[in-house]
Amino acid sequence: MRKALRWLLALAVLIGTLSTAGAATAAQPAATGTKAATDIKDRLLAIPGMSLIEEKPYPGYRFFVLNYTQPVDHRHPSKGTFQQRITVLHKGVDRPTVFYTGGYNVSTTPSRREPTQIVDGNQVSMEYRFFTPSRPNPADWSKLDIWQAASDQHRIFKALKSVYPKRWISTGGSKGGMTATYYERFYPRDMDGVVAYVAPNDVVDDEDSAYDRFFAGVGTKECRDRLNAVQREALVRREPLEKKYAAYAAENGYTFTTIGSLDRAYEAVVLDYVWGFWQYSLLSDCATIPADAKHATDQAIWDSVDTISGFSFYTDQGLEPYTPYYYQAGTQLGAPTIHFPYIERKYVRYGYQAPRNFVPRSIPMRFQPGAMRDVDTWVRHHAHHMLFVYGQNDPWGAERFRVGKGAKDAYVFTAPGLNHGANVAGLVPDQKALATQRILDWAGVADETPVAEPLARFDRKLDVRDVEREPALRP
Repeated sequence: MRKALRWLLALAVLIGTLSTAGAATAAQPAATGTKAATDIKDRLLAIPGMSLIEEKPYPGYRFFVLNYTQPVDHRHPSKGTFQQRITVLHKGVDRPTVFYTGGYNVSTTPSRREPTQIVDGNQVSMEYRFFTPSRPNPADWSKLDIWQAASDQHRIFKALKSVYPKRWISTGGSKGGMTATYYERFYPRDMDGVVAYVAPNDVVDDEDSAYDRFFAGVGTKECRDRLNAVQREALVRREPLEKKYAAYAAENGYTFTTIGSLDRAYEAVVLDYVWGFWQYSLLSDCATIPADAKHATDQAIWDSVDTISGFSFYTDQGLEPYTPYYYQAGTQLGAPTIHFPYIERKYVRYGYQAPRNFVPRSIPMRFQPGAMRDVDTWVRHHAHHMLFVYGQNDPWGAERFRVGKGAKDAYVFTAPGLNHGANVAGLVPDQKALATQRILDWAGVADETPVAEPLARFDRKLDVRDVEREPALRP
């Protein structure tokens, strides 16, 4: 899977001297007061391997950016460590905790994910291993896999469970939703519930016909025709637009060593165009697409493609931050391939390129075809207290997780008309109420409200989030 799209780690064992600090914290509201804030900070920093990067105040919370010492290889902990960033949004030790990761870098700005608002809880957020600065040095890329990352989360949970003893729910969007699912597969006894948003599930990497069926029917014919025409026209006008691309790259110091050439990068950006639109836009946004691509100016075609796909992305500078994602896509996660029946073959030179083309050749890669099949089989037969939410118009939902007869208290819902930013709030009323109720139940706080609605009031700074935009074709 290629896109994105971005979406905390580590702790060890809490030492016995925390009992007096715990008593002091419990003696007054944990989210307010200088004493309470000092106590929770002391408790966090008493965890072996935990260190403070910075603390940022936020009304009603304490927010900590931390480093946690993790083993590079959880199977052989003595063979080196690295520092992994996590953040803690502290509400109170008497509240449930939501464990979040986006699957990429961690944000160091206070924010709340939807389940955190629903349960009015704490939030621990984790930076995925190998995303800088949470990368071992030297980097042994063979230690970047879904089990190692799940083990990072497991260690963090074990350490913080002593500080936050109430129930825990894991969550994440896109690659973060995948991460939450893999964590549950490998450590099913850790969490009390899982809420996975828009999580792709590429079980058989070479079988991607579901994506072609999706693009043949998504939205309206008028919108599909507009998008397809602009994409085709960008390839028809390859020569003049590549000259523009070369000038743009020279002006910004962009290079193309990893992907191999400006020509390869140009086609990759253009082929992301339709996918990127549906991933991040709504049907109503079709009005912004040139209506008559054949007679549009070169600038209009360029601007539309650049706005949606981003001509900077397949440069060395654009790819470098996402090397860990493409490495995983090419070794375990898989990547989609789609076809373009409305574009003559003479205009498509490379087609969808494999993840290997987006990772420096100095990093070895070998695909493991059984990794996703294992997770998919486990979810179908053993999912328990799991909720999957997808957007009707999100391409990544074409290959999704499903639950079978062996699953218990597990659900897969689709938000009508929504994209890669689909959430519980966007579900139809009956499903929204059920999903909210199950999250409250799993967190052990259902008795705090007579109706299925979030326990915390909406906060425009903490809770307002656009779709997590990244250049197209990464989950």
